[in-house]
Amino acid sequence: MRRLTRKKALTLVKELDAFPKVPESYVESTASGGTVSLIAFTVMAALALLEFFVYTDTWMKYEYEVDKDFSSKLRINIDITVAMRCQYIGADVLDLAETMVASDGLKYEPVHFELSPQQRLWHMTLLHIQERLRMEHSLQDVLFKAAIKGSPPAQPESDDTATSLTACRIHGHLYVNKVAGNFHITVGKSIPHPRGHAHLAALVSHDSYNFSHRIDHLSFGEAIPGLISPLDGTEKITTDFFLLKRKKKAFSAKLRDICAYSPPANHMFQYFVTIVPTKLNTYKVSAETHQYSVTEQDRAINHAAGSHGVSGIFMKYDISSLMVKVTEQHMPLWQFLIRLCGIIGGIFSTTGMLHGMVGFLMDIICCRFQIGTYKRLQTEMKTGQKEGVGEVSCFSDIRW
Repeated sequence: MRRLTRKKALTLVKELDAFPKVPESYVESTASGGTVSLIAFTVMAALALLEFFVYTDTWMKYEYEVDKDFSSKLRINIDITVAMRCQYIGADVLDLAETMVASDGLKYEPVHFELSPQQRLWHMTLLHIQERLRMEHSLQDVLFKAAIKGSPPAQPESDDTATSLTACRIHGHLYVNKVAGNFHITVGKSIPHPRGHAHLAALVSHDSYNFSHRIDHLSFGEAIPGLISPLDGTEKITTDFFLLKRKKKAFSAKLRDICAYSPPANHMFQYFVTIVPTKLNTYKVSAETHQYSVTEQDRAINHAAGSHGVSGIFMKYDISSLMVKVTEQHMPLWQFLIRLCGIIGGIFSTTGMLHGMVGFLMDIICCRFQIGTYKRLQTEMKTGQKEGVGEVSCFSDIRW
């Protein structure tokens, strides 16, 4: 009884077979079919390989929402070199609420303003990257991915063995409130004041004013190795010759020699920065950082000509109310398998239909012009008519 039940079940399963086996005696192999099969397998292998490369690649997904975190502090990472002695300048932050932020996290280091050949090479490379980023915004995704692979090449240390160090490197970080503010570097050390703050600039001679500067790094939020900010590599020179023709790219050696003999002009450099909070989530790192865009303006201070102001470097920043979520995504395995099956099945079906259609058309053409096999078939038709077999059509030999 059990055997009978098993046989019935097995018979039922066989009837549900969607892949019936064709006896080998019914299968006919042709040269055209083998050629089409070889082409189909080659195309399948090529597309499957390309699909595998797509599967192993990742892309960045951008989402936007309102930033609800207003109580935390904003970190400012600073590395700026100014062509003045450290005892002549001071840096601090004053926010929109007229709150002066302590600048204890900043360090003043005497250095040379001119770069060594290795430093100049790195600076030129950084400027080239910035230029490419302005032209091709998709490179930002590459930088996000590069941030998970380690730090960029470190800037070579400057040679400070000389006795005369006329520049000052201001580097470190500050924590400020998440409101609009103004980070500035100007003449004199800052001193507290009941109505705000002031800088003790009376003891500094105007002849020593020179706010030529180079921004090696300026970022907001958590510092992530590999990311390049818009102001990284910016260099400004304050000279009378520079006022005639300003260039945004790195200066040639000849131009730097001319600037060395030109008297520095009192300048006000202004950078207007818009900060966008950003959450970066990749497969190897998760961090909260900030992107920013910047516009800049500079002018010479000449009270006699009506150009009033304070000489210095002023970075006025504002924080956007929107937050960007950047997430690295990867194609799921099930989607890759479905696309792979679609490629194999689609090519197999398409080539089969094309092969059948071409074969059918060739049969019609050969029958019409009596070529090859159909020439012999036409002779047999004539012979059959003479023997009284009846009428025979050459289309009876066409395989559908």
